[in-house]
Amino acid sequence: MIKAKSFAAYDTTSPLKSWDFERRDVGVDDVQIDIQFCGICHSDIHCARGEWMQMQYPQVVGHEIVGKVVATGKNVTKHKVGDLVGVGCLVDSCRKCGSCGEHLENYCEEGMQGGTYMGVEKQTGRPTQGGYSSTIVVDEHFVLKIPANLDPARAAPLLCAGITLYSPLRHWGAAPGKTVGIVGLGGLGHMGVKLAHAMGAKVVLFTTSPGKIADGKKLGADDVVISKDEKDMARYTGKIDFIVNTVSAPHDLNPFLQLLKRDGTLVLVGAPPAETPHPSPAVFNLLMKRTAIAGSAIGGIKETQEMLDFCGKHNIMPEIEMTSMQDVNKAWERVLKSDIKYRFVIDMATL
Repeated sequence: MIKAKSFAAYDTTSPLKSWDFERRDVGVDDVQIDIQFCGICHSDIHCARGEWMQMQYPQVVGHEIVGKVVATGKNVTKHKVGDLVGVGCLVDSCRKCGSCGEHLENYCEEGMQGGTYMGVEKQTGRPTQGGYSSTIVVDEHFVLKIPANLDPARAAPLLCAGITLYSPLRHWGAAPGKTVGIVGLGGLGHMGVKLAHAMGAKVVLFTTSPGKIADGKKLGADDVVISKDEKDMARYTGKIDFIVNTVSAPHDLNPFLQLLKRDGTLVLVGAPPAETPHPSPAVFNLLMKRTAIAGSAIGGIKETQEMLDFCGKHNIMPEIEMTSMQDVNKAWERVLKSDIKYRFVIDMATL
């Protein structure tokens, strides 16, 4: 077994604290990565606090991982020692179902058993542990190449925030001639603005904060709408092809449905806590223009590599603030207050 250091959640309420544990030995198909950087995703907080489902503790979270390969199994061909690589939200899937066969491991029909955390290792039967740690061992299929021109620290949030926005933008067709809405300018939303702009769409950012207008335009939004201003919202009634909603706090979806063209789609990527879902929308907002509400969850491994390569080609990286492992609990508090532009990344050398 391989010794690892981490900061872990011990229950739903206590601050994260140090935990030494063991990773599995490197198998024939495995890659061992010494972790250099790990992004802080709001999902880490939701999961550690048991807001989405029951957890097993201690639990190491973190699924925006970048590091160097330090060992490989004898069957590994895609990666070699010294490579800069990434690991996102998945470290396994059944690889037999229809979704896996279509390179959509994120929709594996066996469920999220292969999550980077909150999953179960097939090799050991133990709970998977995430990236707030010194090292990780992952099957090579789920290890991604980081383009050489991307800053490794800034590349880390691409492994979740990047693919979470890239996948729906690609699926619903962000492109020249399309008008795309992005709701919220946080860790997810700011990546949506950057990516949709690079894809050539007209990008309309919706935010409750007038103080984010300048930032939104700087990041690539063609227009910024204050979503609590009815007159401002009315400018886009029936004019938007699809909207990606990144906000995880429960809120009324109806004002956004009214902005869609016929056959438009409101895509939800932000997930509120299970006990406080979004209010149910008015059915007539769906019936009268054949509009839809849809969801999207991260992306498959092939699409995630495509996203990384796209970001490398267009030099797209998240806006980040570095933090130390010792300050991770303070960083979480700031995430909950939306006091970050726009993603924290932990320097794992501080562990």
